[in-house]
Amino acid sequence: MLHFQPILYVVGLLLAIMAVGMCVPAAVDLYFGNRGWQAFATSAGLTLFIGIGLALTNHAPQIRLTIRQAFVLTTLSWFVLTIFAALPLSFSELNLSYTDAFFEAMSGVTTTGSTVIIGLDTAPPGVLLWRSMLQWLGGVGIVVMAIGVMPMLKVGGMQLFRTESSEKSEKAMPRVTQIVTAIVVIYLVLSAIWVVLYWAAGMGIFDAVIHTMTTLATGGFSSYDNSLAHFDNWRIDLVTTCGMFIGGLPFVLILKTAQGEKAALFRDSQVQAYVAVVVGLVLACAAFLWLRNGVEPVLALRHASFNLISVMTGTGYATSDFYRWGSFAVPLFFFAMFIGGCAGSTTCGMKIFRFQVLYAAARTQIRHLFHPHGVFIPYYNHRPIPPDVIESVLSFFFVFILCFALLAIGLGMLGLDYLTAISGAATAICNVGPGLGEIIGPAGNFSTLPDAAKWMLSAGMLLGRLELFTVIVMFSRTFWRG
Repeated sequence: MLHFQPILYVVGLLLAIMAVGMCVPAAVDLYFGNRGWQAFATSAGLTLFIGIGLALTNHAPQIRLTIRQAFVLTTLSWFVLTIFAALPLSFSELNLSYTDAFFEAMSGVTTTGSTVIIGLDTAPPGVLLWRSMLQWLGGVGIVVMAIGVMPMLKVGGMQLFRTESSEKSEKAMPRVTQIVTAIVVIYLVLSAIWVVLYWAAGMGIFDAVIHTMTTLATGGFSSYDNSLAHFDNWRIDLVTTCGMFIGGLPFVLILKTAQGEKAALFRDSQVQAYVAVVVGLVLACAAFLWLRNGVEPVLALRHASFNLISVMTGTGYATSDFYRWGSFAVPLFFFAMFIGGCAGSTTCGMKIFRFQVLYAAARTQIRHLFHPHGVFIPYYNHRPIPPDVIESVLSFFFVFILCFALLAIGLGMLGLDYLTAISGAATAICNVGPGLGEIIGPAGNFSTLPDAAKWMLSAGMLLGRLELFTVIVMFSRTFWRG
């Protein structure tokens, strides 16, 4: 039988922490003389009451979770936190329905970046800050999960990184808890640096804080309807592009680099592949803008690098409507949605390492066809790939495509046009943000979609952020039987 006591205890603690976090935008609204502070104060009180109640009634002196409890805790915590994170948005003067508030909160917590809010330029400062805080916390949360939880759950081949995150031969930080603490510190330091960089590039301090939190978390929420195009500043574009790119790097390797292993990032095959894919896609798109659309080379490189890295890392910022760039750009951006960044980063999508594992397995299979009696072993990062990792990655790809197809079909059944349904499903399950087309493209948003579509897309965001199997296993009778 599955014991829920430690699960509810942890969820209660997380709710209590979220309640404290709600006090920050409440204080900001109060400072600016906005009545929105009341919505945050009410939501904080309710969240704190329930959180402390859960923690006290399920107090556990020592938290030791089984694999099944870890699955339940991971899914339940993200879902419950979203329910309460939506409360201040629903109570705010934006007059959002709870469906819209839940969609916005899920988009924030999962660092997706899709929005239903129109009029961000005049939205209360507390709401703008809260949306960004959700993405910042969701970004660091997914990094912690990728290091401490996913390798244990063996979801989608993540067990490949178990030794990198918990190997006892690490000289400086042998324990996972120490590594996680150090990475949180790195995350805070990078955030402080990016606030200064944004301010130096021409942003006001409030905008700098908001965009810092959504850049490093590769979330994409902005304080303006036109996103970063509002500023039309090449310095800000450059700072954002670098921030999104860093958000796509594995934070464990960033930590090792900070500890003095200067070659840790550069000798990792996943990082090498990530850089190669980014450079290749950016150059191809920039060349298209230059040769076919007549855009000046420097401007073409600026727009291509910003928007492609934004879509590939799942950030969702936009400086122009790339849907109108031409027939080559549309499929390029669509397929870039699925790639994502490195494992252990704040990005989303399928992740670079899974493509590398499949390529190594396919290459080995082709060599077997030519030499049936030969012995060929697929490698990743100069290490043999265990068979269970290949099976996990293959299963992940199959379930990913299946969920994407079912979500797209479901959206189509609700009356959405083909491009909106396809790109909406892709942007949700890949946690990207904007889709393609006139409705949900970079120049639009999700406010006009029916409520049923918003709930479906919210489910897709949660599936994609938690690597599919973490959520799907909840619907298995075998799982609950133990």
